[in-house]
Amino acid sequence: MPNWTSVLREISLLQAVSNENAFDKTRRKYLKRLSQHTGRNVIAYYSGFLSKPGLDGVQITDEDKNGLMLCIHELDRSKGLDLILHTPGGDSQASISLVDYLRSMFGNNIRAIVPQLAMSAGTMIACSCFEIVMGKQSSLGPVDPQFGFIAAANLIAEVKRAQAEISANPSLAMFWNPILSKITPSFLERCAWAIRDSNEFIEKTLRDNMLSHLELEEQNNRIASIKNIFANNEGRAHNTHINLETCESVGLRINRLESDQKFQDLILTIHHCYTHTLGNTAAFKVIENQLGRAMVKQQVIQMPPGIYPVPSGAVFGEMPEVQGPEVPMA
Repeated sequence: MPNWTSVLREISLLQAVSNENAFDKTRRKYLKRLSQHTGRNVIAYYSGFLSKPGLDGVQITDEDKNGLMLCIHELDRSKGLDLILHTPGGDSQASISLVDYLRSMFGNNIRAIVPQLAMSAGTMIACSCFEIVMGKQSSLGPVDPQFGFIAAANLIAEVKRAQAEISANPSLAMFWNPILSKITPSFLERCAWAIRDSNEFIEKTLRDNMLSHLELEEQNNRIASIKNIFANNEGRAHNTHINLETCESVGLRINRLESDQKFQDLILTIHHCYTHTLGNTAAFKVIENQLGRAMVKQQVIQMPPGIYPVPSGAVFGEMPEVQGPEVPMA
């Protein structure tokens, strides 16, 4: 199996002898091989949140649907879809909309593959598939709604605690007032709605696909167990990494990546290809299929005001490509 270093060496050799983009060529070679191995369509959804932390746009947004539309166009949808996910999460409503779109294209014949991380809203998408492929290094995460750095469930729990403590001892109001005064009108209601929507979506999407083959009582038992781990965030950090064994134990349908050596080799090689692309180019998000169709989001470099010389041979109206620096790790 080509490891991280082997893939980098392959890219470096291509850069030395080819005029084509070595990162693109290497990724697409292995995406095509994966599709040939499985007989299924492949779309890789990769965010550069690890190599470019804090950059706006690395999260799941409504704009991602344009990338999926591009990649799905002219695919043979009867072959189903393997969706390779690497994302920190993002807009939960955008994720629900993406799931609705994917289902309208492929029905329930969608498999999620998580080479490393599909957190938060990424977990919501993965749970909408008929199964999730995970390796020993893979993790999902809690799906509780967040408003910035504020967890909706934790905020409501804290307000309830404040109410109970002040009722028992009114003098504690002096302690709680500065905290409670920062909560804007209707914000608690918005938190409650977000929690309700997230829980309802997880339950419905599991019943519609991954757990649809089970009897109602077994569905109910598994959903209760899954929601207890993934949707109930009281006392658990939002970035909690939930591993393969825990996902299996609570009732998700997990396919172990290590059970098929060739499949594992292809998936991890593809993963290394994307980590090199996102870590060594201006790209911060790539949505791409096995045919080489891709939407690539890149950092825009803001040039300071001034007069700049026109490069020799440049054509008026065209701007030479500039590769931006990586964002430093936080």
